[in-house]
Parts: sequence; C-alpha cells; structure tokens
Amino acid sequence: MITLMLIGLLGGLITAVSPCILPVLPVVFLAGGSGRGEDAQAAGKPVRAPGDAEAGGGGGTAGGGGAVATAPPEAPGRPPRNRRPYAVVAGLVVSFAFFTLLGVTIISALGLPQDILRYVGLGLLVLIGLGLIFPPVERLLEKPFARIPQRQVNKEGSAFVLGLGLGLLYVPCAGPVLAAITIAGARGEISSDIVVLTLSFAVGTAVPLLVFALAGRRVADRIAAFRRRARGLRIAAGSLMIVLALALALDVTAAIQRSLPDYTSGVQRKIEDSDAARQQLSGLYDNSNKELSRCEDGADELRSCGPAPALDGIDSWFNTPGDRPVDLKSLRGKVTLIDFWTYSCINCQRAVPHIRDWERAYRDAGLRVIGVHSPEFAFEKKRSNVVAGAEKLGVDWPVALDNDLDTWDNYRNRFWPAKYLIDAEGTVRYFKFGEGQYDQTENMIRELLRQADPTVVLPKPTDRAMDDLAADRTPETYLSNLRIRGYVGTPLVDDRSAVYRFPKGDLPLNKLSLDGTWTAGYEEFTAGREARLAFTYRAKNANIVLAGTGKVTVLVNGEVTKTLRVTGAPTLYRLTDDRDPRTARLELRVDEGLQAYAFTFG
Repeated sequence: MITLMLIGLLGGLITAVSPCILPVLPVVFLAGGSGRGEDAQAAGKPVRAPGDAEAGGGGGTAGGGGAVATAPPEAPGRPPRNRRPYAVVAGLVVSFAFFTLLGVTIISALGLPQDILRYVGLGLLVLIGLGLIFPPVERLLEKPFARIPQRQVNKEGSAFVLGLGLGLLYVPCAGPVLAAITIAGARGEISSDIVVLTLSFAVGTAVPLLVFALAGRRVADRIAAFRRRARGLRIAAGSLMIVLALALALDVTAAIQRSLPDYTSGVQRKIEDSDAARQQLSGLYDNSNKELSRCEDGADELRSCGPAPALDGIDSWFNTPGDRPVDLKSLRGKVTLIDFWTYSCINCQRAVPHIRDWERAYRDAGLRVIGVHSPEFAFEKKRSNVVAGAEKLGVDWPVALDNDLDTWDNYRNRFWPAKYLIDAEGTVRYFKFGEGQYDQTENMIRELLRQADPTVVLPKPTDRAMDDLAADRTPETYLSNLRIRGYVGTPLVDDRSAVYRFPKGDLPLNKLSLDGTWTAGYEEFTAGREARLAFTYRAKNANIVLAGTGKVTVLVNGEVTKTLRVTGAPTLYRLTDDRDPRTARLELRVDEGLQAYAFTFG
C-alpha cells in the first residue's frame, strides 16, 4: 500500500509540471493574488504602496484632499490572510479526484450527456471570470458559503468554485498511474487500492500547483502596482478566465501544447513504468493475454508476442465503408498497426502526423492502420466529439470506439498513445508506448512488410530521423537506457553495474554494443572495469559527450588513432574527422568512472 501511495504521489508531481497542464497555470497564478486589494480594504485599511503618505497628517480624516476611511482603533490594520491559493487548488483536487473516479458512474446513472462535465467546467470558469469583473456576480457565487461564520472562509468561496471548475477541465497527460485510475473509474471498479492511488496522485498534483498559486499571491503582496490596481487586476484575471474558457471550448490550447516537447516523458516512464510500478499496477488488472509480456516496449528487434487479441466491446466504427466493423482476421496477409489514442490527448496528437505519413507511404505495400479510441474522460465517449477531433487531426483511417475499454484490456495496455504491430500471420511482433522512437517503429513496419512479401518495393523512409540515414549519416544516438536506439548485445540492466559482451561477428551499420562493465542510466552510461564501446557508423566525423576524469583510447577499424584526456563537466569530444563520409567501426576503451552521454555525427 505504501509503495502504491508513493507511485501515485510521484506520478502526480510529474504530471503537474508537464506541458499538458499549461492552460490552467495562468488562472492558478492570477487566482492566488487577484483579491489582495479587497482583503486590505475589508480590514479597514487603505490600499497604499510603501511610502505613501498618511492622509490628514495621522488623524482619522484628511484635510483638503478628501477623506480616506480608516479602521476604528479596536480593529487594527493587519488584513486577513489571503487563502485563495489554497481554495483554488483544493477545489481543483477535490473536483478532479471525485469526478475521475465517479463521474462516469454518476453520468450514466442520471442519463446525462457524456460531455456534460466539460460544459459545466467551462460554465463555472466563465461565471468566475464574470464574478471577478462584476462584484454582484461574485457575491452570488459566494452565497452557498454564507452560513460559514468565518468571513474569510466566506470570501474564498468563489476561489473554491473556480478550483472545482478547473478540476473538470483538467486534462493531464496520462501515464500508467492515471490510466489505472481512469479505467477503474470508467468501469465503476473502485477498490481501496484505487482510492489510495487516486488520492496520492491528486496530492502529488496539488503540490506544484499550490506553489504556483502561492507565487501569484506573493507577487501581488510585494509589487506595489498590484496593490494600487487591485481592481484592475481582478478585471484582467476575469477576462483571462473567460478567454481561457473560449480557448478550451474551441480547442485552441491544444495547438500550443502540441508545439511543446514532452519534457517529462522520460522521468514519467522511469517512475510509472518501472518494475515496482508495473508490479503494483498490474494487480489492478486481470491476467488475460499474458503472452504479450514477451515483448518489451520499444524493443530493437521483432519478437513473437502471441496472437493479436480481438477488438472486443467496440461501441461503433467510423472511417470504414458504411461504418462497418473491421475484423482482424480479414487482414491476414497484411501488416496491421493498432494505435490506442484519444482525440484530446496531447501526446496522441503529436504522434498522429507520423502515423498519417506511414499509412500513406506504405498502404500500397500492405500496411493497414486501425485507431482504437479508448477514452480517458467521459466527454471522449461521445461519438460526435471523436469524429470531429479525428477530422481536425487528419485521422482518416478506420477508428473503433472502445468506450468500455474492453480492447484496451485485451492488449494489456497502459499508455496513451500506444502502437502495436501485427504481422501477416496475425501475431503481435512489436509495441511502443508513448511518443518517440518513430524511426525504430518505421523500421519495424518495413521489416514486417518485407517478411510478408519479399518482393515488395518500399518507398523511402518517411520519418525525419530516418531521413538522416537516407542522407548518408548515422543519426544522433543517446546513451540512455530509455532513449538508446540501435543497441545490440547483452540486454541492458537499468541503473546497476553489469558485465556486457560484444556480439559475435561484424557489427551492422548504425548499431552499437558494450563490452566490459558498465552502468546504464537514464542520463548517461558510466564505465566500469575494462569498459569498451563499439559503434559502426557512417559520417564525416564522429563525436561523443563525456564527463569525469580519465582517458579514452579511440580505435577505428581496429587501429588506435588517438587518446582523449577527459576532465570536468560534460563536454563534446571529436573522435574522427574525415573529408568525406565513410563507414567505419569505432571502438572506445574507456577508463573506469568516465560518463558517456551521447554520440553525434557530422
């Protein structure tokens, strides 16, 4: 239970700093300081910048220039503490946790539209925005809290309502933790483990958001312009909330999110897809189709992972003739890519252009793509929403609406997006969770197409990283246990010292291998005793980023060409430098303790 709690907490922390929550951050920041001026006035003090002169020479009235009201002596001048940051974040966490677990059940029981919660959230955001601009509207929103005796708790009522609205609109990037919570909520299978996981995830999410809200409060407290123009700030914050509601309704924010790199994906996978996390989260599912565990996420070779599970429990189809269903058995002889996605998932949106390129490039060679839309949130179950989202993204291949997540379960899936490759005989041969490794996935597609028809003529690779190969140059290669590509030899052991051996025979082009003792980490590989690294590359020059203190002996095609002396922080070192591109086997003999980060080629 404690392990599950820690996994949920860390998953929430990572989610709260990912690109997917950027739309709510400006609102959280401004909500933290948008009422400070009114709080001061409520305490009976005028709102002044530091150094402003007291009106009336210290008396209760001002002479000549007009009066300024002051508090009576028995009500001294310290304004009540602004608790809006806590109210906003508390509302968001309560709303998100409650409706993620119980929203689908409540909506189904009441017979309400699947996207009703999204519209309620948008409506609350607009109402709060209007309340900040027009005080009578805010007083109306605070009425439900009027019976609470503390006046300040009263004042935070609208901030809590704002948090409730944001919780309904909060669509974070989903990893295995959120996937487990969402699926349990969608099915109404809520155990004590799921409740603990949800609460710990929500608390983890709240911490960074609360820091952001408190930063907004501190800015409002410290900057004189905020205190002098409190009313103007509230109007600006209210206007921003209304604009955000319109942007969310029109899906404008998605374009901004798609343009940003998924900078938290590596850390998320390191924690949420670790062995400990898999063991904890797997207990929340059944043991069907366990043969799929033969495959590893993003493996660098095709494997046999058992027969492709059926596409069961599909609500409906579109982008097929007459919207008729597709039977996987009818695709024998073809290579099939199954893509699990949702139309509002930013990670999925960023993957769509790659899938579209593959579908167009390899359709005539025998590739078929099927999108399995497995909803993360209730509003994603509505067929018209999915059809509109697919059209906007350019998804024109067959799509199955897996509203009850039966097919998701069949494939033992844990991620949005996830891609499964099925060969011409109907066997799953490869899968890739999340974004990235598009060049490797395309390589697997090409290999399966050649296996299905050895005489097939394939077009040039489509992916940008593959274009590097077509451009006569080995691509950049990270020495990271999660991002490495082209590795062959002894399987990598994550974050522990292990002994490796070069494979027998020649090392193929664009492949690398280890020998001796290495520790394979997420950021770098650390050399141990008798550490060696081999890489067959094609380029004019080869370079590597190294750190630590020691030396590296460089061999090209078996001959020593130079010795590098490495000192200090990570630095780029030139290994080879030729006038023209050439293919060569590079071998590095690395002193113990040195750290290697990445290869680049020019």
